[in-house]
Amino acid sequence: MPAKASEKRKFHRISFDAPCELHALDRVWETEVLDISLKGVLVKRPDGWDVPLSQPCEVIVHLDEQRAGIVMAVELKHVEDQRLGFRCQYIDLESATHLKRLVELNLGDPVLLEREFAHLIGR
Repeated sequence: MPAKASEKRKFHRISFDAPCELHALDRVWETEVLDISLKGVLVKRPDGWDVPLSQPCEVIVHLDEQRAGIVMAVELKHVEDQRLGFRCQYIDLESATHLKRLVELNLGDPVLLEREFAHLIGR
């Protein structure tokens, strides 16, 4: 019997409600984050979304009004009627620090966080 997708995950998804921007094909869409992990982000599908799978994109998650927050270079991995799933391809150090803190606060377990980081960097 195959394991459920959630049992196979190496990265915990954190339910997170925040505004974000999607940049792709010289266009910008405003939408909302549904959940986020160290390896990707799930967002509400914006109106007019017509970007093909595997397309490189950029996601900017707004944590507050003063700064962008988390910026990720991502690849579109799955499209559903109401949701878009992206895999992180690159994240800068400042964004990674914000994301690590967000995950840390939501997991509440430093050992689990370190295990996820070990998977992220391939150790």
